[in-house]
Amino acid sequence: MSEQRPLVLFTNDDGIQSPGLWAAVEALEDCADVLVVAPREQQSGMGRSLPVTSEGRIYEQSRRVNGKTITVYAVDGTPAQAVQHGVLELAPRLPALVVSGINYGENAGNGATISGTVGAALEGASLGIPALAMSLQTPKDLHLTYADLDFSTAAHFTRLFGTWLLENRRLPDDVDALKVDVPAGARPDTPWRVTRLSRRRVYWPTRPERIALSDIGKLGYEYMADPSRAEPNSDVYAVLHEGVVAVTPLSLDITSRTDLFRLQQLIRGELRYGE
Repeated sequence: MSEQRPLVLFTNDDGIQSPGLWAAVEALEDCADVLVVAPREQQSGMGRSLPVTSEGRIYEQSRRVNGKTITVYAVDGTPAQAVQHGVLELAPRLPALVVSGINYGENAGNGATISGTVGAALEGASLGIPALAMSLQTPKDLHLTYADLDFSTAAHFTRLFGTWLLENRRLPDDVDALKVDVPAGARPDTPWRVTRLSRRRVYWPTRPERIALSDIGKLGYEYMADPSRAEPNSDVYAVLHEGVVAVTPLSLDITSRTDLFRLQQLIRGELRYGE
C-alpha cells in the first residue's frame, strides 16, 4: 500500500461474496488503497448492532480486483463489527473513507436504522471517518440473494460521491455520513438530489405463521408504501416516486429537532399542549 494514496475501507451487510460489494471496490480501486473487511455471511437487518455472541474470527481470502490480486478479510460478525475489526486490527493507518454496500435493496425511509449497510457507515462515522452507504433499489425477493444484477450505475454513483468525500474530507459539522439510494433502472445521467430521511416506513413486518407460540416463528416483511404520499423532499419520494437518486446526509446526533426548552416546560407542567 502507498502512503501517498488514501485508504478506503469497504464493507457491507450482504456478505463478502456479494457482487454489490465488489462493484463498489472496483469503482474506487484506481484512486485509493483498498481494504475490504466484510461479514463472512449474510448480515442484513443488523443495523449498528454489536452482539456479544459474535466470535470475531477473521478469515483471509484472495480476490482479483481490476486485474490485481488483493488480500481481503471475512469476519464472523456484523457490519459494524467488521468496521471495528478493520479499523482496530487490519488497517495500517486510519482510513480516509468507509464505503458500505452496494446493498441489494434501497434503504429509504424510517427503516434505514434497521439496515446493516447504514449501520456500518455510521459505525465508521463514529470513529471519525467520513462514510458512504450505497444501496440499489432491488425487488424484495432478491434482497437476500447474490442475483446477477447490473450494478454499473450504482458503481458510477459510488465513485462520484466516494471521490467527492475523499477530496472534501471535512463534511459540515452536522453531517457524519452520506446515504445514497439508486433507483432501479437508473443510468449514470439520472439526476440526483439531496433529501431528508422520510418518516414513512417502506417495508412493514409481517406476522409469523405458526400454530403454537413455541414453534419457530420468524418475522417477515413486505413492501407496503405509497411513495407519492411521502414528504416531497424525502428519500422515499425521490427514489420510489420520482425515480431519481437520493443523497441523504446522516448525523450521529439523533436528537429530535424540537424546541428543547418548550419540551422541558411541557414535561414540568409549565405549559399545556396547544399553548
